[in-house]
Amino acid sequence: MILIHQALIINEGRSFTGSVLIEGERISKLFENGVPESILQQCDEIIDARGLYLIPGVIDDQVHFRDPGLTHKGDIHSESRAAVAGGVTSYMEMPNTQPQTTTIDALHEKFDLASQRSVANFSFYLGATNDNIRELIRVDKKNVCGVKVFMGASTGNMLVDNHKTLQRIFAEVDTLIATHCEKEEIIRDNMDSFRKKFGEDIPVEYHPAIRSEEACYRSSGEAVELADKYGSRLHVLHLSTAREMTLFSNSPLAGKKITAEVCVHHLWFTDADYARLGARIKWNPAVKGETDRDALRAALRSGKLDVVATDHAPHLLSEKSGGCLKAASGGPLVQHSLQAMLELASQGVFTKEFVVEKMSHAPADLFQVMERGYVREGYFADLVLVNPDKPYTVEKENILYKCGWSPFEGDTFRHTVEKTFVNGNLVYDNGSVIESAFGKALTFDR
Repeated sequence: MILIHQALIINEGRSFTGSVLIEGERISKLFENGVPESILQQCDEIIDARGLYLIPGVIDDQVHFRDPGLTHKGDIHSESRAAVAGGVTSYMEMPNTQPQTTTIDALHEKFDLASQRSVANFSFYLGATNDNIRELIRVDKKNVCGVKVFMGASTGNMLVDNHKTLQRIFAEVDTLIATHCEKEEIIRDNMDSFRKKFGEDIPVEYHPAIRSEEACYRSSGEAVELADKYGSRLHVLHLSTAREMTLFSNSPLAGKKITAEVCVHHLWFTDADYARLGARIKWNPAVKGETDRDALRAALRSGKLDVVATDHAPHLLSEKSGGCLKAASGGPLVQHSLQAMLELASQGVFTKEFVVEKMSHAPADLFQVMERGYVREGYFADLVLVNPDKPYTVEKENILYKCGWSPFEGDTFRHTVEKTFVNGNLVYDNGSVIESAFGKALTFDR
């Protein structure tokens, strides 16, 4: 038995001093008013957590760990190590790997791989194409987080641009449909306009003008319209514009069939940061203006945006060189997402209780993850200890991503993740990752 003793527990909208008893994989007891002496005597280990936050592990519903086929950028083992170092204890990984995860067989291979290599808990999306509707219908929604539909540019044949196929997906797929929404025709027209001005070397600061507000809004609007028409369970990923917020409701999460995600980079950076960071902040959808960022923050507070994720998508720095047309889109974030959000809480943008709600509780509720996302008796002991008074500077020496860089390099956060537990196992301890595969496949109460 392990006792995490006298931490400030941040859970279900409250912060209170308490202790958590771990037995095996689960939380066996939550103490708010002291721990009986008999329990103290039975413990194999007592962790003095005075002055530390204890929170449920973060659940990231959108990552790209690049495994299989793109493992020079990252892999399940390397990126799950970075995840637990950042307090992320569960992740849901995307299908645009090589080969693409567009068949049930490929999906099973990923689960098998993760069961051998992942430090954190895991699930995987099955990717949609214009011609794999039969595979999508076969998804086991109790064991698979969802179906991913790229309604914007993607790799290989994963851009679903056939309207009849989209209609069939929304009408026939009986599980959560997660969408990347950008209108490809608008992006192409914008790109042609900028090519006429700059040729093939379009500066990266024009990326949000090419992947524009209109491109995002038109595609997100189409997804919402289809979900309304067919009664689908829709989850729109990485919203990036103020205008798109008009498409979503701030009704309670429990009653929603259409939900929305925002990513850390869209809450943190603005287009002013391209001058300093260049393609290091080139994502799809693009980081946009301060007005958009502030609207996303407000929509998160109001409940129009339901969860915070990362869209962690590592590339080598050599692949991030060049302008709009050459530099790869995406960047690594999973190691520092919790610290960035707690920094925003320190700045008064959110509260620490709200950060836990949107990064732990809400993803568990939205995806109906079984027995995770909360500090509750009987739940899996996915727990994180955070020191709120220990500054942490992001440096090459402490970056665990396989790609070896971060858009936060040189930034100092006020909070440090000290310990992370996955299924009751200590997997990260003051800078060191325990090199074992402790993660389990997530299950869903659907």
